[in-house]
Amino acid sequence: MKTITISRQYGSGGRRVASMLSEKLGINFYDNNLLLIAGEKYGISPGLMNEYDEKKGSSFLYGIGMLADGYTNEDRIMLPYKLFQAQKEAIQRLMGEEGACIFVGRCADQILKDRKDVLKVFIYASEMEDRVNRVKGLDHISQRQALDRIAVKDKQRKDYYHFHTGQEWGKKENYDLCLNTSTLGYETCVEIIAALAVKEDDN
Repeated sequence: MKTITISRQYGSGGRRVASMLSEKLGINFYDNNLLLIAGEKYGISPGLMNEYDEKKGSSFLYGIGMLADGYTNEDRIMLPYKLFQAQKEAIQRLMGEEGACIFVGRCADQILKDRKDVLKVFIYASEMEDRVNRVKGLDHISQRQALDRIAVKDKQRKDYYHFHTGQEWGKKENYDLCLNTSTLGYETCVEIIAALAVKEDDN
């Protein structure tokens, strides 16, 4: 069975697909819990890990913020790089320990790009209404707030991905499979991914 990496638009239901896949295939999936595993390496608190989760850590505004908050030491400035490296090591270690598993986001598709036993998936939703409704339901916010949050989250993921990999987030060439939850629904996406993950490669 292959390890599965899932990149996803915010509000597309990618995390839900990962959870359903985990249950169907009987393998673990890692999302926010990767932060805790990675944070152990540097003794970084979960709150601080969340602050940088899938956000680009090196920018003019970031540098200004560090100075404004009084953080001028090298450790704090280098924290985003260290967090990414810690997550990278955690992803590689978990694959070594568990074999097949599921990783959501965190550039896992690029971290594991040279491995043949990995299925790289991108989940999106072509209907913005579907995304908005999911975000409104999960976060209990208004339509306008949901639209704003989707725009912010997608940009953060795009910038984070490009910053750490030099690649374009969501570009079809970076994935083995791109699935649209607006037309396919969760269950069909899960069935397609599961079938490919357990399929034996032809010799």
